[in-house]
Amino acid sequence: MKSNPVVHFEIYVQDMARAKAFYEAVLETKLEQMPNPTPEVEMDMWFFPMDKEHGMSSYGAGGMLVKMEGFTPGGGGTLVYFGCDDCGVQAARAAASGGSVSQEKTAIGEHGFCALAKDTEGNLIGFHSMA
Repeated sequence: MKSNPVVHFEIYVQDMARAKAFYEAVLETKLEQMPNPTPEVEMDMWFFPMDKEHGMSSYGAGGMLVKMEGFTPGGGGTLVYFGCDDCGVQAARAAASGGSVSQEKTAIGEHGFCALAKDTEGNLIGFHSMA
């Protein structure tokens, strides 16, 4: 295997408008709606920004918020970390945007720093930075 095998992630939500507003505020980005690929299943999906020119060959895994029957948000499963310049800033934004901080910015040795937060849907998410 030549590169990181992670190519996509989904964060399940109950209230898409609330979750979308949270992630756009915390990450200072705009999400893009994806048309439903399977019309027989009701889904609402919003992508995090991706390098469309380079697709999966560029840095970072693609991912989206998904609202779909049978898939519920919550902690205790996979933890997605978002890269950033200063994870303490994103943790503070999470709290200011309706979420909560679960772990303040913490040094992790030569690997930089991380912080954990809960989003507005109850999902535990992480932030990572080198400073």
